[in-house]
Amino acid sequence: MTQTDFTILLGGALTVDKRLSERVANSRFIAADGGMAHAVLLGVTPELWVGDFDSSDAETTARFHAVERKTFPPAKAETDGALAVREAIARGAKRIIMAGALSGARSDHAMMNMLFAVSLAAEGFEIMLTSGEEEAYPLLPGTLEIDLPPGALFSVLGFSDLAGLSIENAGYPLQGFSVAFGSPRTVSNIAGRAGGPVRLSLEAGRAIILARPHDFTGV
Repeated sequence: MTQTDFTILLGGALTVDKRLSERVANSRFIAADGGMAHAVLLGVTPELWVGDFDSSDAETTARFHAVERKTFPPAKAETDGALAVREAIARGAKRIIMAGALSGARSDHAMMNMLFAVSLAAEGFEIMLTSGEEEAYPLLPGTLEIDLPPGALFSVLGFSDLAGLSIENAGYPLQGFSVAFGSPRTVSNIAGRAGGPVRLSLEAGRAIILARPHDFTGV
């Protein structure tokens, strides 16, 4: 296969709806350990299953027994999710959706997934993280468009000082704005009510756009 869109199934919570199903419909799938449970919700069979398999239940294991596996020891230098992403890249991935990446019992994993996504974006990969309820997109110097429903909530979370931040087609637009690291200034914006993508650009710094496509409480 030569298709370069991959969805990585991770172990965090995942709500499957029409928006998510459409996003992943034409991708290839790799599961990371317990993330294989999401394959049932999505109605897909991944081409590869990786991890130490310490969080995969017997029912899921039996159901997907024919899927190719790569097994790693529990004591390893990377998470199962990172290993799954590396396998996708080795298979030609250019655009990667990390599903089940943002919520669940392990907030350390969710934070690490966001940091990992920013590092992957810096390597040139197109990355989105999702729980179904929330979506995250790395923002690096350059431009980014995000397709959100009119009025949906989103925030820009800086992982450094941000310089030259511009936000267009939003309830609270900015132009060439500077944001100090740790400032809450860019929390709780809303997508433009007229529709169309939110457009962001950045001159310097690194950030994550955390969006809630089903949340219109800011309208």
